[in-house]
Amino acid sequence: MAFDGEFFRRDRRMHPPAYTPGYKSSILRSPRLALVSLEQSISERTGPVFSAEHLDALDNDLIRNYAESGEAIGERIIVHGRVLDENARPVANTLIEVWQANASGRYRHLRDTYLAALDPNFGGCGRCVTDADGYYHFRTIRPGPYPWRNNGSDWRPAHIHFSIFGHAFVQRLVSQFYFEGDPLIARCPIVATIPDWAAVERLIARLDMEHQVPFDCLTYRFDIVLRGQRSTYFENRPAGN
Repeated sequence: MAFDGEFFRRDRRMHPPAYTPGYKSSILRSPRLALVSLEQSISERTGPVFSAEHLDALDNDLIRNYAESGEAIGERIIVHGRVLDENARPVANTLIEVWQANASGRYRHLRDTYLAALDPNFGGCGRCVTDADGYYHFRTIRPGPYPWRNNGSDWRPAHIHFSIFGHAFVQRLVSQFYFEGDPLIARCPIVATIPDWAAVERLIARLDMEHQVPFDCLTYRFDIVLRGQRSTYFENRPAGN
C-alpha cells in the first residue's frame, strides 16, 4: 500500500517469534534459515483496482448472501469501523474480505471435520469497500468457538478473519479479530504468541451499543490501523506493514 509522510518505527517486541511451540503448527511452519528478499515484478506492484462498483448488493450481508431457503441462523451482528493510516487519515476505496465459521463454530470447507452442523443458508464469506472516510461495515452471524488439535483439544475463541487489499494482490494484509468479553481469548495458544497484551487488545472488536439496531442486531466496532506503533497486528506481516 502506498503511504507518504513520516516513517513510524515499529515496536518489534510486540510481535510473536515465528517459532512458538505452544502453537503446534508453528513448529513446522517457522523458517529455520534467514529469509531472502526478492524484488517485485511490475505485475506484483500494479493492479487490480477495486471499487464498490464491482460488488454485489449483498456482498457485505453474510446473513443473506448465501441464503437458499431463509436467512442464516445465529446471533445477528453488525461489524463496522474505519481503515486508517498511522496519522489517523482515512484509507478510501480499500477492499476488505471477511470469512468465518458459522454460529456452531464450523466452516463451510471440505477439510473442516468438526461435528457441529452446517447452516445451509450461511456461506461464511463476504466483502466490502471503504468509502471516502475509510468507513466499512458488514452484517453477519457471530461465529461460534471451535476445538482444534493443538495440545489435544484447545479451543479457538470466536473470531472473524479479514484481509485488506492495496493496489495489487501482493499488498494484501491478513489478520483476524475477536470479540469483547470472550474468556477464550486469554486461553488461545495462537493469541498467546503475541507477547504484548496491548497488541492483543487491538485485535478485539468492542461492543458498540450506540449503533445497535433495536430488536435486530448488536453492533461491534473494529477500527483497522495500517501502520505506525499502534497498527493492527497482521499475521502475514509480523515485522511491520
